[in-house]
Amino acid sequence: MLSLDQCADQYVLALSPREAIVGLSTRANDADSRLRDLAKGLPQRRSSLESTLAARPELIVRYWGGDPRFIAQVEKRGVRVVTIEDASDFGGVRANVRRVAAALDRRAQGEAVIAEMDARLDRSAGAWRGATALYITPGGFTGGEGTLVYQILKSAGLTPTPPGPGFQPVSLEQMAMTPPRALVLGFFGDLMSNNHWSLGRHQVMRRVATRRTVASLPGSMLGCPDPAAAEAVEILASKAPR
Repeated sequence: MLSLDQCADQYVLALSPREAIVGLSTRANDADSRLRDLAKGLPQRRSSLESTLAARPELIVRYWGGDPRFIAQVEKRGVRVVTIEDASDFGGVRANVRRVAAALDRRAQGEAVIAEMDARLDRSAGAWRGATALYITPGGFTGGEGTLVYQILKSAGLTPTPPGPGFQPVSLEQMAMTPPRALVLGFFGDLMSNNHWSLGRHQVMRRVATRRTVASLPGSMLGCPDPAAAEAVEILASKAPR
């Protein structure tokens, strides 16, 4: 099998026997690829029709990689394609794992991955006892109801603020006037070095972050709808006051 993007890489590396992998994405060993150590020594391929067909995969796994025309072309040539769906909660992650595991005929491995994820969630449940926290990215956005990061905070026992659906901008003025009791940073280690004009570099943001940050979560645990999200929950829970 072959994966077309970095999120698909995580599923293929976690569920597939190594010898069955004919290609990973060109981002498989990037710093924000959680299973990059498993990608070492495996071929990386661009998501072009020529490169894909040359690898002769029986199955392609994708999240965002490959446009509809590309997918139609490979399916026309008899290649099966399984698509990872977006997930706004851990039920969606479980469904994704089972979907890919079934396509790979690796159901037992899929259930083992889910069991490990659920064990992390069980150990972390309620750790913060309802304390409020603001999640924020270097670009100044937070994740509200209907996002997986919202569920990450909730699963660790935090109450995400401010209320509201989806991804929404955070007011720097409001942060200065009424700093959050706790701040959870996301992607700061991954994006800050190349983003010189982001809200994350503003002096107000840096002052609040220095005083109120309880955890900084890496992009490898936040960028894909996969079981890595439970590792982020576990990190948050470990920072809760005893």
